[in-house]
Amino acid sequence: MASSQCMQGKRVLVTGSGTGIGRGVGLEFCRAGADVVFHYSGSREGATSAVEQARRDGAKKVTALQADFRQPDAPAHLVKEAAEFLGGIDILVNNAGITMNVPFEKVTPEQFDTLFSVNIRAMYFVTQAVVRTMLPRGKGVVVNTSSIHSLEGYPEHTVYAATKGAINAFTRVLAIELAPRGIRVNGVIPGSVEVEAYHKIFPDYNVNEAGKGIPIGFVGQPCDIAKAVLFLASDDARYIVGQMLVVDGGTTSWMPFGDGYCQPMTGQFGRGYVPGL
Repeated sequence: MASSQCMQGKRVLVTGSGTGIGRGVGLEFCRAGADVVFHYSGSREGATSAVEQARRDGAKKVTALQADFRQPDAPAHLVKEAAEFLGGIDILVNNAGITMNVPFEKVTPEQFDTLFSVNIRAMYFVTQAVVRTMLPRGKGVVVNTSSIHSLEGYPEHTVYAATKGAINAFTRVLAIELAPRGIRVNGVIPGSVEVEAYHKIFPDYNVNEAGKGIPIGFVGQPCDIAKAVLFLASDDARYIVGQMLVVDGGTTSWMPFGDGYCQPMTGQFGRGYVPGL
């Protein structure tokens, strides 16, 4: 699929796009000719710089909108503002999410509720609001961002992994409910991707060392996920429905049995995992 202007005339909302993967996704759509709303919660500077970058790249209609998904009414307000700015929404990319690594026995109800509110509740109701605008036209695309934590276990991520597993299930069920009505729903499952948060969480983060724990030999970049999202949103993927596309450099495919086998795959973070994927 050639990305050049393949999204010309499409109106796109990308949640959680002030930094990291979401920012990369939004910019990829802009380069492909789409009109884009970059949503952010607290990363105003990142979202603003993304808009400026998009305009330098030639985007005609692009803006940043703020919404705090910890607030119950935020999803509906965001969709209303985005639809008014764009004149409708053709493609929704649900990327917003937060993480934490806390031992199971120390997780508080407040932490549990916050992660589920942001990672799955907000996604659910943003999607509901957007789908309501798509149904009268009988067409649209939704792409949800999950994580390899939804497929494999990693200590101290019980709540985060549970939200990502919920996203996988939500995507499959919603896809078969909406496909007969002209709306395609799929998702991506990113592996380790170098984002700003890694360098904040791990001051000594070394991307080259981390890459040694991934079969392909390097850590992914936001553009690697963005291109997969662009494909799923395009007409080239018109027969793909209810699928979760794993984009992880092979991380979830290798079999870690025995020290001899594991040794070549050992990197800075063992298997290449970093909290917050």
